[in-house]
Amino acid sequence: MKAKVIALEGKATGEASLKKSIFGLEIRKDILHRVINWQLARRQAGTHSVKNRSDVTGSQKKLFRQKGTGNARTGNAKSPHKRSGGVAMGPVVRSHAHNLPKKIRALGLKVALSSKQADKKLFVVKGDALKDAKTSVVSKALKENGVDSALIITGDSVNDNLKKAISNIKKVDVIPVQGANVYDIIRRDNLLITEDAIKKLEERFDG
Repeated sequence: MKAKVIALEGKATGEASLKKSIFGLEIRKDILHRVINWQLARRQAGTHSVKNRSDVTGSQKKLFRQKGTGNARTGNAKSPHKRSGGVAMGPVVRSHAHNLPKKIRALGLKVALSSKQADKKLFVVKGDALKDAKTSVVSKALKENGVDSALIITGDSVNDNLKKAISNIKKVDVIPVQGANVYDIIRRDNLLITEDAIKKLEERFDG
């Protein structure tokens, strides 16, 4: 499989070879859906909470006797149907995270990579170590290749100049290869991946 080679600084032409076992899988939307749901569920804070009967301030004494007053029967002032009473069956602090097998997570990442390659939205970046942190240089390189929304995946670390250069470009993100994930890949139109990152991914999946 082949992908276009581009450079964020200077010029680069040609094509790079990609492994079909990682970048040429069948596009499984069900797998992508499962992995993205798993990712977003883990991100939820789960801090939603209300005060129930035991949390609100008030007397626990029965307001008036059960019979003979002509009023509807009632309990104490902390009952849910009373003003300032506790909330019945309200949300509590909890984790929304759920388990997902490692094989499904790995397959999801490969399917996400394959989807960009299938749509011809995957580019191999030759050299990500910029000499200067110039936004104009990176912006020009992206525009020349018709890229306006992209995720850039680098090697083990993100070059400081690259990080600064893209900080002023909308819809362009950069992450190290360890942080490669389905949600960030899918949310951007294009995927730019360095040669070093490709090697790391191949070692990760084939090792």
